Amino acid sequence: MDFALSEESQAIFDMARDVGLSEIAPHARDWEAAGTIPKELWPKLATLGFGGLYVSEDQGGSGLSRLDATLVFEALSMACPSVAAFLSIHNMCAKMIDGFGSDDLKDRVLPRALTCETFFSYCLTEPGSGSDAAALKTKAVKTNTDYRLTGTKAFISGGGYSDAYIVMARTGEAGPRGVSALIVEDGAEGLSFGGLEDKMGWRSQPTRQVQFDDCATPLHNLLGEEGRGFSYAMAGLNGGRLNIAACSLGAAQQALDQTVAYVRERRAFGQALSDFQNTQFRLAEMEIELQSARIFLRQAAWKLDQSTPDATKFCAMAKKLVTEAGSRVVDGCLQLHGGYGYLGDYGIEKLSRDLRVHQILEGTNEIMRLIVARQMLAA
Repeated sequence: MDFALSEESQAIFDMARDVGLSEIAPHARDWEAAGTIPKELWPKLATLGFGGLYVSEDQGGSGLSRLDATLVFEALSMACPSVAAFLSIHNMCAKMIDGFGSDDLKDRVLPRALTCETFFSYCLTEPGSGSDAAALKTKAVKTNTDYRLTGTKAFISGGGYSDAYIVMARTGEAGPRGVSALIVEDGAEGLSFGGLEDKMGWRSQPTRQVQFDDCATPLHNLLGEEGRGFSYAMAGLNGGRLNIAACSLGAAQQALDQTVAYVRERRAFGQALSDFQNTQFRLAEMEIELQSARIFLRQAAWKLDQSTPDATKFCAMAKKLVTEAGSRVVDGCLQLHGGYGYLGDYGIEKLSRDLRVHQILEGTNEIMRLIVARQMLAA
């Protein structure tokens, strides 16, 4: 077993780290205060191939493995996990189009998605169906010329901001087999948005309800086949769970690096905080936890790349383990900063707020436990 990154993988991480330091980190607090991310950022990242990280090279994407993609999100999250996670959502949508779209749909939609001229949001969750996603009620009625959607999606990152939305809507029977995936473009007739959500973290991502009132989208904007939308949505979640775990890992690593520098400089009772054995023990525990989480995440990503039978189980385990480890490490870093950790100037409190949602989205960590237990009992 080789635990070292290849030269190419290390170069991918370094490239993402560098662009995060130059294009994201200096502005992260301002974007959070503004409640939005300038759209000019995305084409800059797209020039590096970040608009279609695991879209096939035949379609103009970067064709990265899921392991290499986690390196990108880990590195970008060292600058801002909110921005990195937002980009992960767009990439999940781009991969769905690449994997399940017709040739016509890919020809029309993918090129602008890869350049981030068309930025995508993912619309699955509804006010009455969170973890029970298959119970969604948004309907799409097929006519001779289009689909007419009626319903509401909730907690949508990019609601009212993005250029297009992949919407899971009911075209048939109750349950997952009656769900189809449709692309709805911004400005579509009957498309509107709720008010901006006031969130604990991820505040630079505009989040709103997305509302459909007899909203029209052309027949050719059906993604794949009718009745397969729920399976398409679920297929994207394994990788999405790895990406969110990577975002927790990168943010926590940034917090730990910053804390190591802080305790070397900060003095109390006549000596540096780093000289206290208690400080050293806490740093060591956080380092051990992060390194363990990193290895587990990369193993899960490798399994997804290899399509092993237990890949879904390992993606669920990695999402649960790494997101919780990341939050614990950031909380420990905040504690070592004392009162300064609670202030916005040091950035630790922002990381604490941003990471909390990682235990909820892409399937709550309770659902991750359920996936693992069911696969154990079925074995």
